[in-house]
Amino acid sequence: MGLLSLAIWTPIAFGVVLLALGRDDQARSVRWVALIGSLVSFLVTLPLYDGFKLGTAAMQFVEKAPWIARFNVNYHLGVDGISLWFVLLTAFINVVIVIAGWEVITKRVNQYMGAFLILSGLMIGVFCAIDGMLFYVFFEATLIPMYLIIGIWGGPNKIYAAFKFFLYTLLGSLLMLVALIFLYTQSGGSFDLALWHRLPLTGTTQTLLFFAFFAAFAVKVPMWPVHTWLPDVHVEAPTGGSAVLAAIMLKLGAYGFLRFSMPIAPDAARQWAWLIIALSLIAVVYVGLVAMVQKDMKKLVAYSSVAHMGFVTLGFFIFNGLGVSGGLVQMIAHGFVSAAMFLSIGVLYDRVHSREIASYGGVVNTMPKFTAFALFFAMANCGLPGTAGFVGEWMVILGAVKANFWIGFAAASALIFGAAYTLWMFKRVYLGPVGNAKVKALLDISSREFLVMALLAVAVLYMGIYPKPFTDVMDASVTELLKHVAQSKLN
Repeated sequence: MGLLSLAIWTPIAFGVVLLALGRDDQARSVRWVALIGSLVSFLVTLPLYDGFKLGTAAMQFVEKAPWIARFNVNYHLGVDGISLWFVLLTAFINVVIVIAGWEVITKRVNQYMGAFLILSGLMIGVFCAIDGMLFYVFFEATLIPMYLIIGIWGGPNKIYAAFKFFLYTLLGSLLMLVALIFLYTQSGGSFDLALWHRLPLTGTTQTLLFFAFFAAFAVKVPMWPVHTWLPDVHVEAPTGGSAVLAAIMLKLGAYGFLRFSMPIAPDAARQWAWLIIALSLIAVVYVGLVAMVQKDMKKLVAYSSVAHMGFVTLGFFIFNGLGVSGGLVQMIAHGFVSAAMFLSIGVLYDRVHSREIASYGGVVNTMPKFTAFALFFAMANCGLPGTAGFVGEWMVILGAVKANFWIGFAAASALIFGAAYTLWMFKRVYLGPVGNAKVKALLDISSREFLVMALLAVAVLYMGIYPKPFTDVMDASVTELLKHVAQSKLN
């Protein structure tokens, strides 16, 4: 078993152990097993970064074994500069989620913790799979634990939200399955992604494949106008579910564009780039305006996620190094910042049991330590220089200006909306006199909550001040991808 298999199966194994533990009277033991499992799962990913060779776009830590030999389906794993950081990010966020849910979850603790550990392993599998069918299996399997997390530990309308989440993402993925089967037949019975990238496909075939993949990945990102499931799911999901959904699951769709859509159908990707850019700008501008009028904090941050992911897809489809690298950096930064924003809302919800902005006011008077963290994360969400939120957006805007000044101008102007809705929410929730008796009775964050906030704050600050380790890893792979996309497959 190689390092990638360890990264995938370690959290899944711990998750299965947790499911076997069973009763709520074992909750203390369950929490410690979950914490140990998440820490071990994170530690086994660190040698991937340590042993990663810079300057090459080749897949590294490759593992290959026959899985379904009759159909030439292989257990084929590998990471490059595009996928490496997402493996580490997923394992890190899982540790934070376990600590954040330590005291909050009191019923079915083993199932809650087990679901998150299994989900973590499956998502890492998506980022490591370089066999088309293996990718599809991991991609779809992530729906199961997430469906249960929303449906069991969610809010009053949890069943509706879980069903909507499952239905939207499954319907999109069915078209991707058709595309995978087609590519299997065209490649002489192979699911090898590297082989698919070299297939000589006609323009019409590429366009059909591009939109088949678009159906699956656009819903997952989620891009406007197929984003409507996300606010409902975020509002109903438990805090940990919202954090992992925003931090990691949305990235699966954006990652799919880089691994499937662009390299397999490069001519169609260039031909239809205008459409993706237009949808991305609508997401950045229109959804930013929608976020401003939200009364529910979770819904506001959910719309904020749609706007931030708009920067990601915009960066990818302007086809220059700054844009694609900026999109990848934005994905990682959004992973840290969005998780922090949802976990901050969770801290307040655990005390007041309301997500309505009107239920608060003057929180700084009773929770000064927590407010300091909340302000820092709000600034990162706005894209303040020196935070992770700034780096990716700035790179995408620079790349967009390089491609077309007006696209860059439209994207840059949208940063104003981000600052407006984030800071207006912060002002109404945290500043001013104490809003009501419930706010007056609030106690500042515990040492456990402080640890969760501090871990994310350090990550956001480090990435904002020193993004070089992140960009160095991805440079060679991004260059190779753009070189491949620039070469037409058409005669």
